[in-house]
Amino acid sequence: MSNQWQLAQINVGKLVAPEGDPRVAPFFAGLDRINALAEQSEGFVWRLIGAGNSATDIRPTVDHLLLVNMSVWADVDSLFAYVYRSDHAGFLAGRREWFERLEGAFMALWWVPAGHRPSIDEGLARLWHLDRFGATAHAFTFKTRFAPPPPPPSS
Repeated sequence: MSNQWQLAQINVGKLVAPEGDPRVAPFFAGLDRINALAEQSEGFVWRLIGAGNSATDIRPTVDHLLLVNMSVWADVDSLFAYVYRSDHAGFLAGRREWFERLEGAFMALWWVPAGHRPSIDEGLARLWHLDRFGATAHAFTFKTRFAPPPPPPSS
């Protein structure tokens, strides 16, 4: 794989209750541990961080219960290993308790040039694209993966 490309991801979730409510307390209590695990994982490059150590204070829409998480990884396999083969998998199991079931796509992957840090608007646009058109090279999922673009031709 070319090191000219890295994998960006966005995932969103709508909390069942606002921060401070006992129903979502385990989610907020585990964030620092899960974020540290991500940062220590092979292939981790970057994650969106707000005013604290997470992105939970960033509200990209008028819905204050909608949370956004974004990160960049070296490749799909690194992100997959973190999400499904680390302690994150157990944490992920609580998603149904803490977040409402969303209609449509809630996670999207796409390739970015190495060093690029995607904006929230860029991530939401990829999520929208995936939801409207299905998996393409523009936005895809773990289930339907696309390889990074080829390197530009040499001059």
